[in-house]
Amino acid sequence: MKKNTYSGIQTTAIHAGEGPDPATNASAPPLHMSSTFVSDEAAGFSAHDLEEDSPWLYARWANPTVSMLEKKIAAIESVDEALCFASGMAAATAIFMTFLQKGDHVLISDVSYAGVAELTRDTLPRFGIQTTFVDMSNLKMVEDAIQKNTKLLHIETPVNPILRLTDVKAVKKISKKVGALLSADCTFSTPLGTNANALGVDLIMHSATKYLCGHGDAVGGVIAGSKELISKLRLEAGIHHGGIMSPFNAWLISRGVSTLPLRMEAHQRNALTLAKWLENHPNVTDVKYPGLQSHPQHNLAVKQMNNFSAMLSFQVGDKESGEKLANKMTKKLELIHYAVSLGHHRSLIFWMPTEDLINGSFKLTKSQIESYKKYAGEGIFRMSVGLEDVEDLILDLERVL
Repeated sequence: MKKNTYSGIQTTAIHAGEGPDPATNASAPPLHMSSTFVSDEAAGFSAHDLEEDSPWLYARWANPTVSMLEKKIAAIESVDEALCFASGMAAATAIFMTFLQKGDHVLISDVSYAGVAELTRDTLPRFGIQTTFVDMSNLKMVEDAIQKNTKLLHIETPVNPILRLTDVKAVKKISKKVGALLSADCTFSTPLGTNANALGVDLIMHSATKYLCGHGDAVGGVIAGSKELISKLRLEAGIHHGGIMSPFNAWLISRGVSTLPLRMEAHQRNALTLAKWLENHPNVTDVKYPGLQSHPQHNLAVKQMNNFSAMLSFQVGDKESGEKLANKMTKKLELIHYAVSLGHHRSLIFWMPTEDLINGSFKLTKSQIESYKKYAGEGIFRMSVGLEDVEDLILDLERVL
């Protein structure tokens, strides 16, 4: 396949990793639904025998369709390589289980995707890995939490679900002092929103289920980074742990990535319009969206985000008011789906009560609870703004607010 010689992000999203099918000259990339490949020469059976130019052998090691997606994402992220996984959680687990071992310490955002929060709190300590949860937006707290055995800092920006930001460059400086890796879950912001490689992130992670796919019809995860780090992940997590992506999902997600730049422009436009409308609605008490000037970290958002994405949250007062509205939404909304997940072309919304999260997935300390409530109050409606006409979304929300 020819080396990419173009630089435009939309061109890269469409053409990187792809080319006419050499067997048929088909313009669209083929789907290789094969678990094994015929060898034309004797080859070693162990993954340790693999070399960079090894032929296709077995799908857990590599598959042409999955490889196409990996090359496309690596090009968009401006890094050497990428590795795809069966889910975003498989990708997150791969980072922790590949780069940490007994006696190591990892620093994690006190607010993060619930699955990651529970994995790092409940599972990693069983393997002798020390974990500390800290508000990554407070740089002094981050510095104070660093230990001599800290090997990894894992951040989200914006964090799920409260949309608090992390100053990535500043945290990278802290991690560099102790020689620790910096991994970042950039699912909310996408490669179009945060140029994580330029900000110093070593391991860029996405739940490909969300914006990369963009259509809510495939589950996957991806990690992008240097050749050295991805090679370690491929052997340890991909081959030995086996949490690989299905070729069919890779084909679907690749098609989604091809329109990612165009979709994110439209997503951001809709989200900003809707956030401003919500901010002026008499029944809405608070709105958080990085693109709003009222966001506590709007200046940081402008500094490190090229696209504010389409995740927003809003409050309607106390917990009782939130629960009442959530029940109303399940019955009255016509366009917006009351459902979990995010990043789809359809708009999604879900009620997230603070008490449940801080006592369940996060188990925050008193000071961490105070910080959390500054963004979430007694509960928020997390909304993933889709690609519908924004006027129709406003009418749908007006129906229930």
